Amino acid sequence: MKRISLTQHLIEEQRLHNTIPSELRLLIEVVSRACKTISHSVSKGALGDVLGAASTENVQGEIQKKLDIISNEILLQANEWGGHLAAMASEEMESFHPIPNRYPKGEYLLLFDPLDGSSNIDVNVTIGTIFSVLKAPEGMQEPSEQDFLQVGTKQVAAGYAVYGPQTMLVLTTGNGVNCFTLDREMGSWVMTQRDIKIPADTAEYAINASNARHWFPPVRRYIDELEQGKVGPRGKNFNMRWIASMVADVHRILNRGGIFMYPADARDPDKPGKLRLMYEANPMSLIIEQAGGAATDGQQRILDIQPTGLHQRVAVFLGSKNEVERVTGYHQAT
Repeated sequence: MKRISLTQHLIEEQRLHNTIPSELRLLIEVVSRACKTISHSVSKGALGDVLGAASTENVQGEIQKKLDIISNEILLQANEWGGHLAAMASEEMESFHPIPNRYPKGEYLLLFDPLDGSSNIDVNVTIGTIFSVLKAPEGMQEPSEQDFLQVGTKQVAAGYAVYGPQTMLVLTTGNGVNCFTLDREMGSWVMTQRDIKIPADTAEYAINASNARHWFPPVRRYIDELEQGKVGPRGKNFNMRWIASMVADVHRILNRGGIFMYPADARDPDKPGKLRLMYEANPMSLIIEQAGGAATDGQQRILDIQPTGLHQRVAVFLGSKNEVERVTGYHQAT
């Protein structure tokens, strides 16, 4: 198989579809290089003194891991000076990060979850980085939080890096989903999967079953049906998988189908969910839809949700189309 690099793919995509101007290509390449650096830090583990918790909390009130902070800094520093961005926003920071005045400003906005699945860092289980790219609004002078609050359909690119047995980069620029594997000897991203498609039907689901007692009735109904297997209304057996790292669970679903669920629940009825719309749900939903799957919050398509804040949370149901539509239908019927 001919080896196609990330850069070659982006240039060819621009020739075919005219959707990746040079500034966007350079931005994606900078993010991908930052992910290589994060992968190197992750792989060192205890040898690099990067394991364990820091003495700080992030804006979400969560204790930060050392690697959370390192990954956030890597992404900020890598993307500040290139001239492609007007501003950045991170799940780890309360406010957005404007490009320092000493650097030129570009026309894109970058949002990222620097290290998804932090609870898995210290036990050597797969984690990752999620990112989303938006075009800055026309005529924007100085960026504000409002400039980031665009519906998910406005994303011009979205992707994630998964740090597992291999380091992989999954990317969409609006014309399908492709996967690149990091060739560590060469230091380059090489395409290893083209135009990934998610099966519409599945026999696997991912949900944190320890929260079952808190689920609302539509989720209970759906999971009860899956658990009854062949003798239940679905007439087939389902397997549950849960890695507690959205990147890892979504990557599995992209490759073999499934449904990932992180619903709202009764512990805090006023909270619409746990996952962040801008840093997790929107980029993952774009990837899933571009691969032929579906993504909703139980009531509506995630990519149609109008954001109201940088750290807004949502319920998430994404993956194989027929299962997402079924559980969404149960919510809509209540």
